[in-house]
Amino acid sequence: MSEHEIRVTWRRAEHATTSGTYSRDHLADYGSDTRIAVSAAPDYLGNPALADPEQLLANALASCHLLYFLALCEGSGYRVESYEDRATARVEKLPEGGFGVTTITLRPRAVFGGDKQPTAQALHRLHDRAHTGCFIANSIKSDVLIVLEGD
Repeated sequence: MSEHEIRVTWRRAEHATTSGTYSRDHLADYGSDTRIAVSAAPDYLGNPALADPEQLLANALASCHLLYFLALCEGSGYRVESYEDRATARVEKLPEGGFGVTTITLRPRAVFGGDKQPTAQALHRLHDRAHTGCFIANSIKSDVLIVLEGD
């Protein structure tokens, strides 16, 4: 199969706006020249200008869904011209205690070109298959909702 590695680094620094605590800002290196500045979510004293882990989890799911969806469309003879998703991750208290990402909602919107256009039923089937095949969706316990425009 495959293995995917990142390196996360953090160095102590004072929090920019809250005295007496530390900065949550850190770096995630993905290899070669790809580096993402990350922090906690603003609700947890993070830097609102940086990505937070919950956003990155929603991003991972949305990107995986997109890539699987594009492959399915190509295999089915549909030409996707553009695709947009506004994914959200919801953090809530868990029944067993603690907090977790309980729901990730995807709102994909694809624009198709060419003569072959999917029906609403075919579009739902493509998204269902993309979700079923998505590696990230198969790896998390959060509920995943897929809301298509017009649903």
